[in-house]
Amino acid sequence: MSEDLVLRDLDDEGVMTLTFNRPQRRNAFNPGLFRAVAEAVAEVNDDPRVAVVILTGAGDDFSSGLDLAEFAGDDSEPQPFELMMDAICDLDKPLLAAAKGCAIGFGVTALFHCDVVYLGESARMRMPFASLGLVTEAAACYLAPEAMGRKQAAELIFTAGWFDAAKALDYGIATAVVPDAELLGVTLAKAREMAQWPISSLVEIKRIMKAAHSDAIGRARKLEMKGMMKLGGGPENVEAITAFLSKRDPDFKQFRK
Repeated sequence: MSEDLVLRDLDDEGVMTLTFNRPQRRNAFNPGLFRAVAEAVAEVNDDPRVAVVILTGAGDDFSSGLDLAEFAGDDSEPQPFELMMDAICDLDKPLLAAAKGCAIGFGVTALFHCDVVYLGESARMRMPFASLGLVTEAAACYLAPEAMGRKQAAELIFTAGWFDAAKALDYGIATAVVPDAELLGVTLAKAREMAQWPISSLVEIKRIMKAAHSDAIGRARKLEMKGMMKLGGGPENVEAITAFLSKRDPDFKQFRK
């Protein structure tokens, strides 16, 4: 089942394309998809045939983030989100993203872990954590300011507002914006440029590039986890999810009395 949730396509040049495969849910993440991505990323990291990795989404969207209608935690093992993040943070090969359409939550924060990001012109993005009564995830509290600058990151995170591909490019989230029809082709071409070189060189360069940030990313993830445990299931978070499922606006002012 996990293989169906993440499609794998390894070409003759050593480029592995991993595709989130829940298009009927706009590639929203449930526990199964988190685990499937964790497995796929760990496998490609250990596969000597793979030089470069691409993340993309099936259908018209990259990912609409957490599937609030389905998600349920499991305290009997490490949270599947954290298993996925461990695998992504441990990845020693160049990671590219080809993202179009909807990119919400992890659909955005995943991009901060990618070395090169190409967006389709249709990309519409949002980091909704404050609107859900939660904190950031995937070390975005560190990586977003690192990528954009503190003030730009604060604008997007504190407002939880929508932004488009042009703004993502202007703010430093994206490497380039291309027409949707050309997105995967452009990303594959760039990945193949990288894949022509020795994998040992690519891996060592990636490890050195990560070294300056790995401790800070680890600290950020721990702080975010504490914040999630503190706020998750709280009254504001419950109101946000209830409002979402009921298709109404949340009322947070009721908690300010």
